Amino acid sequence: MSRADPATVPHLFSVDVEDYFQVVALEPWVSRAQWDSLPSRIEASLDRILELLTKHGTLATFFTLGWIAQKYPGLVRRIVEVGHEVASHGWWHRRITTLSPDEFRQEVRESKATLEDVSGQRVYGYRAPSFSIGPGTEWAFDILLEEGYRYDSSVFPIRRPDYGHPSSETVPHLINRPAGVLLELPMATTAWLGLRLPAAGGGYLRQLPYALTERAFREHGERGVSAMFYVHPWEVDPEQPRIPGLPWPTRLRHYRGLERTLPRLERLLQDFRFTSVARRFGIRSSEEPDHPWAEYLPA
Repeated sequence: MSRADPATVPHLFSVDVEDYFQVVALEPWVSRAQWDSLPSRIEASLDRILELLTKHGTLATFFTLGWIAQKYPGLVRRIVEVGHEVASHGWWHRRITTLSPDEFRQEVRESKATLEDVSGQRVYGYRAPSFSIGPGTEWAFDILLEEGYRYDSSVFPIRRPDYGHPSSETVPHLINRPAGVLLELPMATTAWLGLRLPAAGGGYLRQLPYALTERAFREHGERGVSAMFYVHPWEVDPEQPRIPGLPWPTRLRHYRGLERTLPRLERLLQDFRFTSVARRFGIRSSEEPDHPWAEYLPA
């Protein structure tokens, strides 16, 4: 098979829209009851990302919490006004592993309804907090289909203690379920010495060498395959308030490398082409998708 030009393949740029205090790793120290009393940084942080994307003429998909959409509807409208896609990140940023099927259904139903009401767009995509759809929680795919979602981007095909689906395919693919067919857009990875390494963005972009991310997207591009990238607004905010009492592993995971995020995003957007899921896969914001997924997927 001939190699594609990696510079011409459009990859997928996504943003998980949550504030710095809503991160799953901080749950033992920040309760949901505290959210309204903590100083928010989401608007300024997200504006930095929007400005960067506009500078590079890049569209993105914003996986947004229902809680954020309800509290900051103007922020969601700003995302849509400049041409980006809005998708769901649940309501309370709760991992699927902590929810019953009924609780999960309520989360994805309410977040979808709120996001559609605020944005004026149809919402077709979902991403689970902490990529928490893994072995044993595949029932979530059926609920997503039943609630009107058409694609998911929750699977990280790696092995980690707190998340990952190591047996999953590493490229965009279709999942056949009793409720229908769902498009899955896994996080980008690369292989090294027989190991599957995460290289999709987020903390991996901040804390690991840029060359790892660059390698993953170049490899996907050479195969003509779109790879998924993600970042959080709080990751472009080195001055965010520090949560007191965190153990050093959590502090390292959350705060290390924040000053590197924007420069590396700038470099990534210079090195590769990116777009939104909706644009790449022909999803219209006001209609049911009418394009066969297969024509956009790797052979």
